[in-house]
Amino acid sequence: MNVLDNAIDAVRGEGKIVIKTAWHDPVVEICIRDTGCGIPPELISKIFDPFFSTKGTHGTGLGLAISYGIMKEHGGDIIVESHVGLGTEFKIILPDQKNNENKP
Repeated sequence: MNVLDNAIDAVRGEGKIVIKTAWHDPVVEICIRDTGCGIPPELISKIFDPFFSTKGTHGTGLGLAISYGIMKEHGGDIIVESHVGLGTEFKIILPDQKNNENKP
């Protein structure tokens, strides 16, 4: 939800948000792509840091940090690709729990 909220903010009421899901044994992939403002390259490495925000007083800087922690806790990952002025894609990768339920 945090990633989607950020995409909504990025498009500022104009543009597109595309959500795709896929299963690539043994992982589930969720891609959220927007045609918003994009993230400058120098900020990409900071976006998952707690309390880092580009939204000023509008954001707490906790949304992506929490999302990242949840993904890691479940053995997953988040990959970000962004281009200023063109948009951003967040790829959320999670292990397929159904295939892993009998594994230690």
